[in-house]
Amino acid sequence: MELTPSQLAAYNGTTRSRPIYVAIKGRIFDVTTGSNFYGPGGPYAMFAGKDASRALAKMSKEDDDVRADIDGLSEKELEVLADWERKFEVKYPVVGRVV
Repeated sequence: MELTPSQLAAYNGTTRSRPIYVAIKGRIFDVTTGSNFYGPGGPYAMFAGKDASRALAKMSKEDDDVRADIDGLSEKELEVLADWERKFEVKYPVVGRVV
């Protein structure tokens, strides 16, 4: 499945009949099983329906950081992002790509 960023935004957990998706480096993960984290009211709800690459790399929940752009990140931040990506790969299925 391929989704644009605006299409991905529809999978933010606010519609109960729809899965919750979070993207990392353009890969979309179905995080519905982690809805207590990524669903409305969850501690990471701001990532739902978005590519959260920059925010995960920076360990940030700031709205300005919840985006796909990873340009200018430090080597350490890129390593943190790679760790997050590995954790997601183990825990959640990849269902598509952001285009």
